[in-house]
Amino acid sequence: MGKLDTSFIRRLVGENNVLDDPADLYIYGSDSSVHEALPWLVVRPQTVEQIQDLLRHANEKGIPIIPRGSGSGMCGQSVPIKGGIILDMKAMNRILEVNVKDGYCRCEPGVVDDDLNLALKPHGFFYPPTPASSRIATIGGEIANNASGVRSVKYGAAQDSVLGLKVVLANGDLVSFGATTRVSATGYPMEKLLVGSEGTLAVIVEATLRFVPIPKFRCLGVANFNDLDDAGNAISEIMASGCQPSMLELMDHVAITAVNKAMDLGLPDVAAILLFEADGMVKEAVDYEIDKAKIICEKHHGAGVELSYKEKDRTRIFSGRKKLFPALSKYKEFLSSTSLADDMAVPFSRMAQTARKIHEVADKHGIVMTAYGHCGAGCMHTKILMDTTKKEQWRAAEKAVAEIYEYVHAVGGTTSAEHGIGLSKAPAFKIEKQSTLALMREVKRAFDPNNIMNPGKLMDAPDNWVSATRLRYSTTE
Repeated sequence: MGKLDTSFIRRLVGENNVLDDPADLYIYGSDSSVHEALPWLVVRPQTVEQIQDLLRHANEKGIPIIPRGSGSGMCGQSVPIKGGIILDMKAMNRILEVNVKDGYCRCEPGVVDDDLNLALKPHGFFYPPTPASSRIATIGGEIANNASGVRSVKYGAAQDSVLGLKVVLANGDLVSFGATTRVSATGYPMEKLLVGSEGTLAVIVEATLRFVPIPKFRCLGVANFNDLDDAGNAISEIMASGCQPSMLELMDHVAITAVNKAMDLGLPDVAAILLFEADGMVKEAVDYEIDKAKIICEKHHGAGVELSYKEKDRTRIFSGRKKLFPALSKYKEFLSSTSLADDMAVPFSRMAQTARKIHEVADKHGIVMTAYGHCGAGCMHTKILMDTTKKEQWRAAEKAVAEIYEYVHAVGGTTSAEHGIGLSKAPAFKIEKQSTLALMREVKRAFDPNNIMNPGKLMDAPDNWVSATRLRYSTTE
């Protein structure tokens, strides 16, 4: 590995765009996961040409390059476990084109999700992925992790909105993938290969994205269930009925308790709450969808059903789910919310069973876990609530995570629905994808023969995320 030539890098991007102060390195050494590791340098490029020159230099010297958006990832994707240069892409934040006539837009990777939607709103359109972190999440980061959100049940994930990409390869070459058309049958869809690649193949420098019309009507409903199985049966029947909700969300009792403590919402003391939404351009069509979901919920003993088209009511009804993630740390004193086995996907019919399994495993290992998520897309979110100062709690969490993923794989589920793999979920990912890991490594080698692009991630991540990485917590025996 060659020596880092900081003078060359400073000349390339400018003195103010190179950070090497220990405090800056510490901040950039972690994301929203439990992991941390110090980079050697942080570089904030302003142009594609700067990225090309920087990657040529890094490729020649064997210096790791770790692309980073806002650092909202929950699995350690942008944590530089091999050192190297953090490539902060936030300065490349221009919206380059909004083409209403042809139904696409082009933007740089540092554009924030909410800012893109603000630019599209006057035209009557929106960019479908809706992650909870949309106020800070960048488009490049969302694509690199195949992000989605509460409306993924109808509108899909980032992969469903990406039409084309421009990327800089490890050797500095600028290449274009995809097209501006909605369909394409011209060879391998390379633009899709970059979606979910977590910075291990190339640096995304421009995205061409499809957008969809903003619905004229939205109706949100809520139903309360005293039995988790009833909620699960309602989810399964709604999705099997041909109903097309724009949102179908589950909150379990732990989530409800945490939200009530944090926000004093007065949500009912029940086993589960289902939130269901329908949207569209014609009210009669929305009525049909929302009434169908309501009837199914009531059939499965859903009580206290409330429906509303009014934005004020919808905001009130959804507020608990919207603020759930930060509220979880209020569940019980001395318990912190950690993102570990946090976004697996399972078949619709297994949602309630998976939630029960999560609580069973948590009880077995003396920790608290919650089960909630985008159940209409099969995405089950969990968070582990534990005393992070105690090493035995981390050991218990490690065992719990392994058991939960073993169950998820056994019922035909997958390791990650929308948060990616990073470091936390690499062991489970490797087990699930063991038959294709060698092929993935060959793809990586073709793009990045010197292994400078975010090394030590995905198929090459450590097998033990507790002992092999530094945790952002002080622990005692």
